[in-house]
Amino acid sequence: MPTVTVEGEKSFEVESGKKLVLAIEDAGIDIMHKCGGNARCTTCRVEILGGTPDAPGPAEKVRLSKEADLAPNTRLACQVLVTGDLWVSVINRAGAQGADAGPRPRD
Repeated sequence: MPTVTVEGEKSFEVESGKKLVLAIEDAGIDIMHKCGGNARCTTCRVEILGGTPDAPGPAEKVRLSKEADLAPNTRLACQVLVTGDLWVSVINRAGAQGADAGPRPRD
C-alpha cells in the first residue's frame, strides 16, 4: 500500500486508488473541502512535495488555471487518486479558520 506523509503531521498507509482528500481526512488530519470534492473550489489544495501523483484531469486543470500565484506543484486533493507514495503539505485547515470542513467527498 502507498504511504502518504503530511508535512508536520504524520505518515500513514492508504489503499491504492483512494482520493487524497479522503485519505488525509480519514487519518484524522484537518483539511477543508468546501465543494465536496467536485473541483469547484480550491479549499482542499495541497502542495505535492514528493512522489508522483496521477496527472490532473480537465476539471482540475480548469479550476487551478483560474487562480493566481499558486505554486506549480499545487493540486486539488479531491482530484488526486493515491497510486504511490506521496509527501504533501495541506494548505487550508478548517480548524484554523473556525469553519466546518465541508461535505465529505464521495469515495
